[in-house]
Amino acid sequence: MIVQIFGTKKCADTRKAERWFKERGITIQGIELREKGMSPGELKSIVAQVGPEALIDREGTRYRDRGLRAAAPTGPRIEQALLDDPLLLRMPVVRCGKLATVGYQPEIWKTWS
Repeated sequence: MIVQIFGTKKCADTRKAERWFKERGITIQGIELREKGMSPGELKSIVAQVGPEALIDREGTRYRDRGLRAAAPTGPRIEQALLDDPLLLRMPVVRCGKLATVGYQPEIWKTWS
């Protein structure tokens, strides 16, 4: 089993997720969102699992700094905003095959096998 973790090195929850999988001997592939975003296909797959609203970090400074509070993107506009600026994602996004979670979710990860 290989798990993909989308996040940043500065994000405490991303580091906790990486540590959680490493402690259990699960191979991880870390994707640094400051360097590389998700492909459109990856994003669509994750949106199908968790929905677009769960992915966008409406409380983050990036969201506020880009002036999105007034615009409040919804539906397909959220997906496009996330493709244009992957740092708008709520982190970490953890993916294993077709399964995906947003945030630190060890209760759910335990069920993946």
